[in-house]
Amino acid sequence: MRGYSGIIVYADDFVVCFQHKDEAEKFYERLKRRMGNFGLCLEEEKSRLIEFGKFAEDNCRNRGTKPETFTFLGFTHYCSKSKNGKFRVKRKTSRKKFSKKLKEIHRKIGEMRLLKTKDIVKKLNEILVGYFHYYGITDNLRSIKSFRYEVVKSLFYWLNRRSQKKSYSWNSFLHMLDSCYPLAKAKIYVSIYAQ
Repeated sequence: MRGYSGIIVYADDFVVCFQHKDEAEKFYERLKRRMGNFGLCLEEEKSRLIEFGKFAEDNCRNRGTKPETFTFLGFTHYCSKSKNGKFRVKRKTSRKKFSKKLKEIHRKIGEMRLLKTKDIVKKLNEILVGYFHYYGITDNLRSIKSFRYEVVKSLFYWLNRRSQKKSYSWNSFLHMLDSCYPLAKAKIYVSIYAQ
């Protein structure tokens, strides 16, 4: 190896990084051959070579394009800058995971809609806190706040479907949540840059 290389592994998912493009291409071809020896193959949709990182950002700027992103462990990783202008990899919840979980919660609230409001909110808080513990990492606050807001909208929808007439206006619903049955607030639980 002429330059930096590294690997990040979690279960059967991994990301391999190379400083030089030719080394990445050689690795990719050898990996495909090696897996073929065991009757396995890479899933082409999830396996690709991309230019990513500090130098990729500069190269793309010169070409008038944007650096590519990649999704790993439910997070979309993208090139950005810190507050002081230095290059930094940032992460946000992947759109696919975000949508999938919202649909699941919408369905779940629909199934629970005839329970007492406090019981529905208690279950939602368990779900939200678990979600925030996983996705509540540095740079992802906007995504988890957006997720919470969509859950609130879903709860509003289903509580108003419990009877023939509308139970809540949006303002009375928000007041009820704030004063009687507060939903867990979105917050960052993990700072990935803390030493």
